Amino acid sequence: MNVTLEKNSGVNGEIVVAVVEDDYAPRVKEELKKIAKNGHFPGFRQGHVPFETVRRRFGKQAKSEALNDVVYEAVSNYIRDEKLHILGEPMPVTVQEINLDDKEYTFRYKVGMAPELDVKADKDVTLPYYTIEVSDEMVKEQDASLCERFGKQVSGDEVDAKAVVKGVLMQLNADGSVNENEGAIQVLNATVAPFYFKNQDEAAKFLGKKVDDKVVFNPYNSCDGNAAVLSSMLDIDKSIAADVKGDFQMTISEIIVVKPAEHDQEFFDNVFGKDKVHNEEEFKAELSKMIAASLAGNGREYFNYSAQKYFLEKYGDMELPVEFLKEWLIKRNDELTAENIDAEFEQMLPSLKWQLIRERLASALNVKFTEDDLMNYAKSMTFQQFAQYGITNMDDQIITEGAKRLLNDESSRTQLVEQLSDAKLYEAISNAVTVENKVVSLDEFKKLVG
Repeated sequence: MNVTLEKNSGVNGEIVVAVVEDDYAPRVKEELKKIAKNGHFPGFRQGHVPFETVRRRFGKQAKSEALNDVVYEAVSNYIRDEKLHILGEPMPVTVQEINLDDKEYTFRYKVGMAPELDVKADKDVTLPYYTIEVSDEMVKEQDASLCERFGKQVSGDEVDAKAVVKGVLMQLNADGSVNENEGAIQVLNATVAPFYFKNQDEAAKFLGKKVDDKVVFNPYNSCDGNAAVLSSMLDIDKSIAADVKGDFQMTISEIIVVKPAEHDQEFFDNVFGKDKVHNEEEFKAELSKMIAASLAGNGREYFNYSAQKYFLEKYGDMELPVEFLKEWLIKRNDELTAENIDAEFEQMLPSLKWQLIRERLASALNVKFTEDDLMNYAKSMTFQQFAQYGITNMDDQIITEGAKRLLNDESSRTQLVEQLSDAKLYEAISNAVTVENKVVSLDEFKKLVG
């Protein structure tokens, strides 16, 4: 067997596989023996069929399969051994008719190759890195949010923006009078949370109201007609809830508000973990660190964006096997056709170019990571998931168990590997280039990314 590469251009070529009988004959013979041994042939006992009979009936099939196997292996091995960086997959130039008489065959496969790129990331490259300054206003807002989150529900004097309202809910007639007909909806122990209302005009009707006050509102409008919400609020079957569109009157019997937590040791422990913060000074310092950590991701993302933009502009003018890639994409994707491939390919092009540049950067900067790195990354993602719900004081064992669950899920693991690969790449870029650090306010940063 002889395998060669014929280049049509820098990025287009054909892999040519010349096959002689000795290359595939042993596989054909082996396959025919299996058929003879295991197949059922009228007039012959199983395993006692003459080989020539099997060859006449199944020789063409066995030969085709053997040729497919040896040629596929030859092409794959050639690409691997010659370290060809191909894009997509090899595509046969023509489909050959296989018969029992021919002994030698030549197969040709179109290939598209990645362009040669000499990508450099060194100190001659300068990229900006923006750090968002933590302001006193941010600290104040986060403090108020945490105090509310860890506050306690108590009886209040009037309805505020976060209050839960309890009372008697009565269905009204079209003229505004209470519906006293049989079957009218009445909820004696109703609970309403106006701050969850989709319609802010309906929520506003409750603001400032006190115990014994009456509020007329429209439950249907309050939740945009959501049957599940109406069913719960009006204590009726979900199947009829969406048909109840009239006004109701609520007589308030109790108002429950959140009393913000005070800055005591219990509060400090709830926010940061037991005995990690002991006084106002430590609290403010740790809170500033918490806010800075939450803002840091914005700076990293913008640096990553700036890096990608720079390298695409610097190295994006590359030669690609465009027509080959379009043909290959159409063959593997039912949604792509000759009519829409040009427009679709234009949308794919920036991503394809970045992937090629990214691969060269990762190789040049020797980007690697270990299983321990992956575990630590999974733990950081688990911590962030808890933090989204205000849980920031989880111990390491719980975080580790959560990380293991993520890594044991194939889909989650693949996603984490991709994310960590990107993180390691951009970290390597930041270490290799000249980073121009700049501290900006949140408003200034918004203008940058806006």
